Amino acid sequence: MAQELKTTERQVPSKVDGSERTRSRAVFVPRADIYETQDNVVLLVDMPGVASDGVDITLEKRTLAIRGYAADQPHENYRQVYAEYASGDYERVFTLSEDIDRDGIEASQKNGVLRLVIPKAAPAKARKIQLKMA
Repeated sequence: MAQELKTTERQVPSKVDGSERTRSRAVFVPRADIYETQDNVVLLVDMPGVASDGVDITLEKRTLAIRGYAADQPHENYRQVYAEYASGDYERVFTLSEDIDRDGIEASQKNGVLRLVIPKAAPAKARKIQLKMA
């Protein structure tokens, strides 16, 4: 398993700084799959019902916070009789290791799945330093 990314065990804060939520909706921790390739860590997060403009991804120091705000979808000409699927927002926080290239993170979304490609940092290479003559 990749050591570059781990999920937090604590409750998901509304903000990375720990402030409280201002929205009074249910908040779900979305399910996520993590894959590793030689060069990247790929994170797939399920957020059904969230449009691309409802996704908020922030990286503060080593904390990657993902939020998805789903809009209510009223069904015209239907009366709901039973529901197992509730609407709400999504929040999940991951802690990145130092071995991640933070500037190269890319995100895309398709069919309710958010996909983040998180590149691994090139290992520090030993190099020879030339002495300049003054």
